[in-house]
Amino acid sequence: MALETWLAFFVACWVISLSPGAGAIASMSAGLQYGFWRGYWNALGLQLGLALQIIIVAAGVGAILAASELAFSLIKWFGVLYLAYLGYRQWQALPSDMAAHAERPIGRPLTLVLRGFLVNFSNPKAIVFILAVLPQFLNPQAPLLMQYLLMGVTMICVDLVVMAGYTGLAARVLRALRSPRQQRVMNRSFAVMFVGAAALLATVRRASS
Repeated sequence: MALETWLAFFVACWVISLSPGAGAIASMSAGLQYGFWRGYWNALGLQLGLALQIIIVAAGVGAILAASELAFSLIKWFGVLYLAYLGYRQWQALPSDMAAHAERPIGRPLTLVLRGFLVNFSNPKAIVFILAVLPQFLNPQAPLLMQYLLMGVTMICVDLVVMAGYTGLAARVLRALRSPRQQRVMNRSFAVMFVGAAALLATVRRASS
């Protein structure tokens, strides 16, 4: 891949990652609930979902999913239900003691990784989007595997940095939340965002062949 092509793709990755979406909401929610270091496991799960999507596209399965209304719908509605479930859990979250000596809620790393993975992977539009974007930067005359690897690593590295920002921002907000009322308002704000992301995903339609 030519340097100028990679630089253009690098810039595109920042624009894509910085765009607010379900992944950003999940990262901020994890940072708010568990703090940065614990909450960042969610971001690692997001990257596993992204990596699998890139592999699917590179293997050519992405084109099949994009063309299959049934496969697209199954993944989409799973994503809708999962985001709505996260919204429900966030709405039900109880205020916790935010005193300096108090411990934050303990989120199991594997649970947070799985949560992030499901948020990213259960969005079929992301697979279709990757299928539409990545080929624009490919050189068909050069080995495709190395190009997909380079683009995959670039996308994941950029997204890790962006999600660290979202997680860290929310973790800082957590320090300012002292009263149960403030925490309840914040939890329910994130709950509404999760449900909003679910509603947006429900409106997604498969592109016509």
